[in-house]
Amino acid sequence: MFTYTIGLEIHVQLKTKSKMFCRCSNDGENQPANTTICPVCMGHPGTLPVINEQAIRWGVKTALALNCTINEISKFDRKNYFYPDLPKGYQISQYDKPIGIMGHVDITIPDGGMRTTARIGITRLHMEEDAAKLLHAPEAGASLVDFNRSSTPLMEIVTEPDFVSPAEAKVFLQDLRLLTRYLDVSHADMEKGHLRCDANVSINVTSDDGITTQSPISEIKNLNSFRAVERALEYEGNRLWEEWQGGGDVRTRNYKITVGWDDDKQETVLQRWKEEAHDYRYFPEPDIPPLHFTHEYITTVKSEIPELPNQKKERFCRDFGITPEDARILVEDKELAAFFENTASELDAWLCSMDSCDDAFKTRTYKLLAGWVINKLGGLLAVTETRIEQCTVSPADMAKLIALIAEEQVNSTTAQKVLEAMIQNGIDPLTMIQEQGLEQIQDTGLIASACQKAVEANPDAAANFKNGKENAIMFLVGQVMRELKGKGQPELVKDELKKLLG
Repeated sequence: MFTYTIGLEIHVQLKTKSKMFCRCSNDGENQPANTTICPVCMGHPGTLPVINEQAIRWGVKTALALNCTINEISKFDRKNYFYPDLPKGYQISQYDKPIGIMGHVDITIPDGGMRTTARIGITRLHMEEDAAKLLHAPEAGASLVDFNRSSTPLMEIVTEPDFVSPAEAKVFLQDLRLLTRYLDVSHADMEKGHLRCDANVSINVTSDDGITTQSPISEIKNLNSFRAVERALEYEGNRLWEEWQGGGDVRTRNYKITVGWDDDKQETVLQRWKEEAHDYRYFPEPDIPPLHFTHEYITTVKSEIPELPNQKKERFCRDFGITPEDARILVEDKELAAFFENTASELDAWLCSMDSCDDAFKTRTYKLLAGWVINKLGGLLAVTETRIEQCTVSPADMAKLIALIAEEQVNSTTAQKVLEAMIQNGIDPLTMIQEQGLEQIQDTGLIASACQKAVEANPDAAANFKNGKENAIMFLVGQVMRELKGKGQPELVKDELKKLLG
């Protein structure tokens, strides 16, 4: 068989208010076609580009978050090529002096991969302007151009060829999307084109005598979903392998090809031979002076970097004792992570007020909180398609409910109903529980009496349990809970039934 060598080139659209080199709105995707344009972004003769300082600052910020070294001097270049969506006939980009170089990102690969962790090198991060958007109308035999996107600010992030599987490439892209959202520099919605990926893949074939040969590279263009990235890489790797086995020119050609991904057919399509850097005739952009980054500027930007996703995951596991999987789910949504942390802070104060400050008990309660936020609250919000920041449940009220569950003052079934009411009406959980008498019954006499009734009313189930059918007791627990109107403590009920049944 074969192994993969994969590298990625990712374009991230920044969410600045204006475009990269002019004052036009950067909200063109939400405006009528060709309305957020001007002579500068249309490349009219005599116009001069002016750098968007916010875009540069966010580029430096992202490069630092990717552990890159910031070039003291960075410059813009003209990348010359003709295409209908490029009004100037060239793109203002960066070639030999990008913003950042030589970075790295550590990723964790799900079970089943060739390795569990990997360090992915970042070759460079550079700034450039986006091209316009082509809208194809095959039924009319025409293509239309919307120039609203022309000159939108982009970061291009180029990795080293450090991925050894399509799954690793997908994980990296998911982590990068999350990183840019935490940095608050991009919406990073792949479905809207805010995050686009070109994937370079080759295969390594080892002969019977132990000699490994690497195939030429295929570049897969403009992948716009995580699923597409993984499937396109898998398909192209297998296609190269089949061609290799069949003695095709993949064994002999020395140039790179560009292929597109047909998502409907789930296959790649040959587009062209790949251009080399010299084909673009790069030269320094004469209308934009070089950028000089001082140590003070870099230090200031670095201080603006918030706690990043991997750091937050590690802290959640360390400080709250929750599982790495729960931490990952929470951190994947920045607002959900903030809700969990704010609720945990409220919960800490609530537990101390109830004289439940034991560290082991608090850790169990934090785990309980994580489960309820992810599964119960998250599930209810998903049904109504409500985001956590729109939720009527406050961290303080959520903390009250979790504390009552942890203290066994209310059982899980009742708490679920209370939570639903909290979401619908913004009701205080403690008030609802007290007014409606929903507290768990702790009176062992009442529980014993209800258990006795259940055993007498269901002799077959009692006999089955005595004969070794352990599951029979759960039927009896259900009968007792019905008798107690759902307010019994299930473990107390179960213990009492076992005592009765000997």
